[in-house]
Amino acid sequence: MHYLRLWLACVRYSVVRTLMFRGDFAVWALVELFWMAVNLLTISVIYQHTDSIAGWNQYQMTLLVGTAMLIQRFLMGFFWSSIFEMGRNVRSGHFDFFLAQPGNLMFMATTRKFDPDGFVNSLVALAVVIWSAHKLGLHPGAGDLALYALMVACGLVIHYSILVISVSAVFWLTSAQGVEGGYFTLTEFSRLPKEAFGTLTSLVFVWALPAVVVSNVPARLLLHGFEWRWALWLAGAAAVWFALAVFVFHRGLRRYASASS
Repeated sequence: MHYLRLWLACVRYSVVRTLMFRGDFAVWALVELFWMAVNLLTISVIYQHTDSIAGWNQYQMTLLVGTAMLIQRFLMGFFWSSIFEMGRNVRSGHFDFFLAQPGNLMFMATTRKFDPDGFVNSLVALAVVIWSAHKLGLHPGAGDLALYALMVACGLVIHYSILVISVSAVFWLTSAQGVEGGYFTLTEFSRLPKEAFGTLTSLVFVWALPAVVVSNVPARLLLHGFEWRWALWLAGAAAVWFALAVFVFHRGLRRYASASS
């Protein structure tokens, strides 16, 4: 409850700040909405020339892409600004501010800012998932929806952990520039079905770097029902990557030289 109160206080601050700059909020919300629309339009254009890609039809692919966008929009809303601001704060010495915060340092540094524009567009991504499921004639029960939400949460943990690990490089380097571009390059693979990958690429993007399973597992759960092997792999990957993020962050913290040192 202590951390929930801290997080809600940060959310209130972020919302009030956003309302002070409504034009900025509207522009960024529209930019993200345009990016999502381009992804969906691309699927529509591709499927005008084919009926199936790696065994996935148009609405199955739309559901997969909608799931990938849902996870990414949650990341943008809850963590993105805070994590990338952390890199700038470490370089400038402003990270000292978080050393005096009343809570776990990693939690405070990566959850301080809430972006309403990213969260609003997560509702659009959810609408895409619902529309795709309707077109496919899917009728998931309450248990399936709960498992889907759990798998989406596991995917969010993996995305969060990879970002924290990447930005934590700033503790050793003078800059972590390029992380944003590298992250978006990696997440491009999350909008593809795992069946589209060959043996080598599957080894890299499905098993070593779980960029594909973060979206494929929740989508397949709605399409084909619960598959315990893939669900356990996603949950295990989330636990391992989060533990690695905590380890790397605290190892890097030992190297931090405050503004007053």
